[in-house]
Amino acid sequence: MDDFDKSFGERRRPARAAFAAAAGLWGAPPPERTKSDGASSDFAMPPDHGTSVDYAALAEFRFLLHGFVEFSEVAARAAGLTPRQHQALLQIKGFPEGQAMAIGALAARLHVRHHSAVELVDRLEQAGLITRFADRADRRRVLIRLTGKAEALLAGLARIHQQELQRLGPSLSGLLEKFSTA
Repeated sequence: MDDFDKSFGERRRPARAAFAAAAGLWGAPPPERTKSDGASSDFAMPPDHGTSVDYAALAEFRFLLHGFVEFSEVAARAAGLTPRQHQALLQIKGFPEGQAMAIGALAARLHVRHHSAVELVDRLEQAGLITRFADRADRRRVLIRLTGKAEALLAGLARIHQQELQRLGPSLSGLLEKFSTA
């Protein structure tokens, strides 16, 4: 487990934002709810509009997602990376073609704070997986790119991840279809 996985606080903020964004699907953002002890809760429940909930489909979807994440973590470790390092390399590689990624953008894509992304970039650079360079337009801005070593690791991981997604695809597609028509 790396430092990012130990930090609950790093995960709360993005989860709250995602919930708030999803709440927009139900209309106005949900009001903050209080716990029985009067303390504020991080998440408010959406209003019930009388729609039925397919708990079996939700459970299966969560099961499949969790299985994929677990598969991904095992694959990353087998390749000599932590899961967070694999996620970072994938985000850097997947950044729009022709654009170098700034550390702030990496932090946003990983849902971590800037200083946590800097620590991760430090470790990736020490491992020879990325290089840093100054932005030509703004010398204060640090950009990052993958090395050949990272490209090779990521290519192998991408192939097995695509195979796993092809295996899970029909089940996930069926569930997503079910949710979109509910």
